[in-house]
Amino acid sequence: MKVVEPQVYLVARPDLDYDEVARYLQEVGGERWLERLDRGELDDPQNLVEFAGRLCYRSWEPGLNPNVSRVRTDQTDYLRNILKSAHGSVLEHASFSFVLHDISRVATHEVVRHRPGVAISQESLRFVRLQDLPFWFPEWAREDEELMKRATAILDQLEEFQRWMADHFGLDEEGVPFSAKKHRTSFMRRFAPEGVATGLVWTANIRTLRHTIEARTAPGAEEEIRLIFGKIGEIMRTECPALFGDYVIEDGAWIPEWRKV
Repeated sequence: MKVVEPQVYLVARPDLDYDEVARYLQEVGGERWLERLDRGELDDPQNLVEFAGRLCYRSWEPGLNPNVSRVRTDQTDYLRNILKSAHGSVLEHASFSFVLHDISRVATHEVVRHRPGVAISQESLRFVRLQDLPFWFPEWAREDEELMKRATAILDQLEEFQRWMADHFGLDEEGVPFSAKKHRTSFMRRFAPEGVATGLVWTANIRTLRHTIEARTAPGAEEEIRLIFGKIGEIMRTECPALFGDYVIEDGAWIPEWRKV
C-alpha cells in the first residue's frame, strides 16, 4: 500500500491563431482591437473569450454597430462585465485539460457526473493491472493511530491478494494473450477498494469550471473533491485572473461574486 496525495496538472490550454484572427478583423473593421493586445504577454484564453464576446455585438470599435455607443478597451473591465451580465456562452469557447492524478475512484465517480462542457478519459482498471494500492488518507485519518493501523492492514491484505491472483492466473507467463490478461484483470479489479487512487484527463470549458469549482469546494462537498477543485481553482485564478478573480475563499469554499454565468 502506497500513501498518495491527489495531484492536478494543467496539460492543455487554448491557443489562438492570431493571423487568422487578424484576417477576420480586417473584414469587419476591428483591427485596432488586436493592436491593443499586449503582444509581449498574449493571454490566449481571455483573448478568446473577449474575441467571442465582441463578435456577438460587433463591439470592436465605436461606430461598427450603431447600437453600441461605448466600447470598453480594458480587457479586465470587459470580462468582468461579461460575468456581471451573465453572458456565459462566450466562456464555453475556452477549454482547459487537466490530469487528475492519484485521485480515488470515490472522487472520479463524483467528477464524471459533470457532463455538460467536459471531456473525460479515465484510466481503465480493466486493462491496467494493480500491483500496489495507492491510497489517500485525509489528515484527520492519519492522526488516528488505531484507524491507520487497521486500515493499512486491510489494504496490505488486499494488495497481497492482487499479487496472488496475478500469479495464480499466470498472467506473466510467456504467451498469455492480452485478451486473457484483460479478462482476468477485469475480475481482479473487483477486489480493489473504491478508495484506490487512479487518474483521468478532464477537460472543461470556463463556464463549466466556474460552476464546478463553486459546487465542489462547498462545505457540504466530499473532502477529497474539495481538495482537488481547490487546486483547480488556484490554477484557473492564475491562468485567467479576470475570469476567476471574483471568487472569495472562505474555509476552502470558493464563492463567486457572479453565480451561474
